[in-house]
Amino acid sequence: MVDYIMQFAHSTNAQFSEQEKNTAIQSLESGKVVLFPNMPFAIADDENFILSSKTLDTKSKNVSFNMLNQQLKGTNYEFAQRAKLSAFMQRFALSAQTLIENLLPQYTAHLQIGRTSFRPAEIKGRQSSYRKDDTRLHVDAFVSSPVQNTRILRVFCNVNPHQIPRVWHLGEPFANVADKFLPQATKYNAIIAKFLQMTKITKSYRTGYDHYMLQLHDKMKKDMDYQNNVEKIRFDFMPGSTWVVFTDQVSHAALSGQYLLEQTFYLPVDAMQQPELSPLKKLEEMVGDYLV
Repeated sequence: MVDYIMQFAHSTNAQFSEQEKNTAIQSLESGKVVLFPNMPFAIADDENFILSSKTLDTKSKNVSFNMLNQQLKGTNYEFAQRAKLSAFMQRFALSAQTLIENLLPQYTAHLQIGRTSFRPAEIKGRQSSYRKDDTRLHVDAFVSSPVQNTRILRVFCNVNPHQIPRVWHLGEPFANVADKFLPQATKYNAIIAKFLQMTKITKSYRTGYDHYMLQLHDKMKKDMDYQNNVEKIRFDFMPGSTWVVFTDQVSHAALSGQYLLEQTFYLPVDAMQQPELSPLKKLEEMVGDYLV
């Protein structure tokens, strides 16, 4: 477990010692999960209706909330229920932001807040294409939303009211993943990337880094021999636990669980304490060129 998880005993996101801050940033940037097994997110009595699979509409796999424009998607709730759901997700977004600012103050000035999501549906047994199957080991990369020169930092919290864990597999280090799958990747084509941007298939320009990360993501998920035989551990994130992880670096899969909150942040690689540990720098080293 030492190679995968760094645990802290804190039950609130308020104060951390300098040593704890240093340990947390070193652990995250080296590819570990930082876990707070006893840091729950409070749910008010009048919010308990949210803890239902009915919160999710039939076309979505999660409810999403955008802090920047206050837009809520993925639910059929209206009026008072919709307002309460929005407030619930905004409160989690702010709580997650406070945690990152207090735990990782070096990141604060550079952090960009992304989407907040709530996953009220059981992930086990959900039917999808292999690319969208998050029960398979993968590193995160986005098809339509290039990250360019930023990292994907995520805060998760299991709010399951029935003492059911969120079960993950954690796989091998990113360097091993890249060594195995990058040689199989198709070559980056800047002309195609420009076309994707012009036709709005992507929301912004897909860099070489975005391209190769998508290749790793897809090839990992498609290779069932790899999925079945690669070294990995199972970890149960119990209700009331909160965890932080660079999901573009840590090979992970969500096997089962229901009622999960998630907050995404984006961090420029140059804002890391050790940028040389980033997936971007590893891929640039392997390709022999700058990718952003």
